[in-house]
Amino acid sequence: MPHLNAAHNLAYWLARDQRNAEDIVQEAYLRAFKFMESFDGDNGRAWLLAIVRNTFYTWLEKTRADKSNIEFDEEVLASHGYDMQALERDENYSIDQALQQEESRRWLNRALALLPAEFREVIVLRELEELSYKEISTVAGIPVGTVMSRLSRARNLLLQHLKATQES
Repeated sequence: MPHLNAAHNLAYWLARDQRNAEDIVQEAYLRAFKFMESFDGDNGRAWLLAIVRNTFYTWLEKTRADKSNIEFDEEVLASHGYDMQALERDENYSIDQALQQEESRRWLNRALALLPAEFREVIVLRELEELSYKEISTVAGIPVGTVMSRLSRARNLLLQHLKATQES
């Protein structure tokens, strides 16, 4: 349970849907519980995130969901720590700043959603979950060099998408 937020975060960014992410995390936790005795490593977080990742790809194969469907609503923003009412109470934080932050977050979310899954997952694991390259390698089942390469390509693609979003 200590890694539930990280598991949900990864599942959400891979599935790009709140309900599907919840289903994926639930299935992943069931798998983790079932195979708990086979865990012999020292990094439970990486092990669990690998299960979440694998569960997502299994789910994706089964459902062939529409990859372009993503929700942006207040619940999603709140789940990422954005609290408009708290910001309004803060005297040092103006409504303009809050709106700019919200717009920036939307741009970033949209740009992230446009990335292919293999790039999106390494960005989420590195930048949002703050995993090391080695941990990402374990989670994704790829060599550390591939992690570094994907991160570089993902960051470049993300930057391109952000620039395109701002220009339009």
